[in-house]
Amino acid sequence: VYFYLWIPESAPSLLAAAVKAAPVLSLALMVLSYNGVWSLLGVAGGLLFSVGGDICLIWTDLFLLGMASFALAHLLYSLSFLSSRYSSYSKSSAIYIVYLVLWGIAGGAYLYLLPFLQKSPEPNVFVPAVGGYTFLIVLMATLGARTRQPLVTLGAMVFMVSDLTLAVQRFKVIEDLEYGRHIVMVTYFLAQLLIAVGDVKAMQAEEADEFRKWKRT
Repeated sequence: VYFYLWIPESAPSLLAAAVKAAPVLSLALMVLSYNGVWSLLGVAGGLLFSVGGDICLIWTDLFLLGMASFALAHLLYSLSFLSSRYSSYSKSSAIYIVYLVLWGIAGGAYLYLLPFLQKSPEPNVFVPAVGGYTFLIVLMATLGARTRQPLVTLGAMVFMVSDLTLAVQRFKVIEDLEYGRHIVMVTYFLAQLLIAVGDVKAMQAEEADEFRKWKRT
């Protein structure tokens, strides 16, 4: 339904912005309804910043503002993944391999993009901006993996895939793929869905655990 309703990039409009933002806005309201107002400082807030980013990216001249909105979303996701309901410690060394792979992919992707960023219309802006954004998204993915929550972990990783697919097209690393926008948006919505549902489930698990402790006392 989304791809039939969202009219192409060549015709940015308030309608296109509203249709594009609606799925993530719905997820934000869902998380807010389940997890309460404090979730605005976590995943619900991150989803709302993502809505802002979605709207900005409809217009190409608002790309940097959109990237800043998504950077703030990743920061709020990261803070949420550090909260008590996610706090966990794994003795397995495998998790450190996952961390290294994530940082290796992010670092390699940025170095690969660097020559193209330097050829962009505003290299003095895009080189540090994309570097900072890359740091925040891989930090978010690392903390997502740290939670050991399958939905959150997968969502964070899929988000990286979505953004990398967008970046290689936006900065002309490759020619625009025939279904490039579809790939970006499907992976993007999937990532947001996994993170949102994972956060609700984590909150429910924490509440159930607190209830069991209360019953024992």
